[in-house]
This record gives sequence, C-alpha cells and structure tokens, in this order.
Amino acid sequence: MTILRHVVRFIVAAIVLMFVGFLVPGFTVSSFWTALIAALVIAAIGWGVEALFGDRISPYNRGIVGFLVSAVVIYVTQFFVSGFRVTVLGALLASLVIGIIDLFIPIKTHMDMRNGDAGNRQES
Repeated sequence: MTILRHVVRFIVAAIVLMFVGFLVPGFTVSSFWTALIAALVIAAIGWGVEALFGDRISPYNRGIVGFLVSAVVIYVTQFFVSGFRVTVLGALLASLVIGIIDLFIPIKTHMDMRNGDAGNRQES
C-alpha cells in the first residue's frame, strides 16, 4: 500500500469523526486537525489492541466484542488528544455510527483484495 492511500484513509477517517461529532451527543471534536490526530491515535491504539490480543478482539472485527473494544478505544483516545472529548455513552453511540458508516465506506479497495487473494494462492 502506498503512503498516499494511508493519507487518504486517515483524511476520510477524520471526516467521519467530524461527522460523528456533529451527529452524536457526548462526542466533541474541536477541529479537522484534532479529528486527524484522533484518527491516528485511534489507529495506533487499535493496532496495539490487535497486537496484544489478536484478531479475535480487534476493534475492526464485526460483532459485539469488536463494537465494545471500538467504544473503549474511542473513549481512551480523549486522554491523548486535546480538543477531543467523549462520554461513555458518546463512545458507544460513536462506535455504532462509525460501524454503520464502515458498512458503506469499504476499508479495502478491490485491488487490495485482489492482491491479498493472489498472495494467499501463492502460499498454498
């Protein structure tokens, strides 16, 4: 994946956080730059959670465990990013809204999935 794709993904994540801040009570993002930093921190914490506990508890998985872990990650992010405030209920609602938005905005492109499938076939 190129660096440009990562940049675009973080910009999209920041826009989603701004939208969630507008929509969800108890979820406040002061500016776009705060949302961008929060997106980076959420990604870093999510990576750490996945590294510690494995894919089964990843905030990027579907299901109740992924939903709850995602809410905790969002809640913890406020302690690292100034201008980003969220209540417990706000984190739960934000996790739900972000999960719904994630259904409509694909995480992987068709090219990424095609390359991943080709890599899996070569390993077999």
